[in-house]
Amino acid sequence: MPIAKCKKILLHLVLLAVLLPCIAARANEITVYTSYEEDEAAAFLAAMQRDLPDLKVHLLRLSTGDLHARMLAEAANPRHDVIWGWAVTNMVDPRILDMLEPYQPKGIDKVPARFRADDDRWFATTGYMAAFCVNNEVLARKNLPMPSSWEDLLNPAFKGEVVMPNPASSGTGYLQIASILQMKGEEQGWEYLQQLDNNIAQYIKSGSRPCNSASVGEFAVGASFALRAIKNIHEGYPITMVIPAEGAGNELEATGLMKSSRNKEAAKRFIDWTLSDAAVKEYYIWKEIVTVSGGTMPESFRQAGLPEDIGSVMVDMDFSWSAANRDRILQGWQQKLER
Repeated sequence: MPIAKCKKILLHLVLLAVLLPCIAARANEITVYTSYEEDEAAAFLAAMQRDLPDLKVHLLRLSTGDLHARMLAEAANPRHDVIWGWAVTNMVDPRILDMLEPYQPKGIDKVPARFRADDDRWFATTGYMAAFCVNNEVLARKNLPMPSSWEDLLNPAFKGEVVMPNPASSGTGYLQIASILQMKGEEQGWEYLQQLDNNIAQYIKSGSRPCNSASVGEFAVGASFALRAIKNIHEGYPITMVIPAEGAGNELEATGLMKSSRNKEAAKRFIDWTLSDAAVKEYYIWKEIVTVSGGTMPESFRQAGLPEDIGSVMVDMDFSWSAANRDRILQGWQQKLER
């Protein structure tokens, strides 16, 4: 073989040897978008790293509405490989579904059919439901009654004492609005929301912050979600979790593979892990709604007031309706109520 040709081949081999570690690193790196709460996502990722130490995950966490806006803005050139723990109501937007690739992960049979797409573009392992965080000390200091329902929050005594999530940015906020409209019907639902607005001090961007604000005594009632209430009670805040007597609006959190993923094998490994025994164990620690069997409800959840049969207090949500009417409902809310 000519010396020049040998040198050329040797040069190619040297370059390949230099580049292989970088290529391998990139092949084991993925970008994941999520709306899981920061502490939940951190716990899940820590468990994933114990099982898949070679897989590097770059995580972007945004509130549900903000993530929806970002994905649509990036639709022509998506920046991520996996959408993880995101509201089904947003996932079933046809514009979002068009970005997803059907995939059946290992263990998908553990997820009941009603919690996954017929065409395998998404599946939901977890969910959350509405609850009030009520500060016991504020109630006592201001001689306010303990509310047990959405209707109770119309009491003029609660004027300026209630905070809620902004439904335009928060998935919790949107499920609260959507559940009220579904339970009461749109005409009566909007009438109720306008009456409730008289007592609202703030509409807050995050679904957890209304609970946190009530927990530290800034307001009497924070309309939030059950898991945040449970965690804050466990941390010693003087609050009571109240599940609305009318029923708790709820949302499922779904996962899907992006068509545009540049690292699909790594992305699939991550998605497979989300159905592993280790992942399911973490879900039962952190989530009030878990669709996958294999765990038990923590005692702290029961002590905080979460019923064993959470299905008995959940509103039977029409997620397709919530998705199809989302833009119209949010536009109506912004016109009527946003400040």
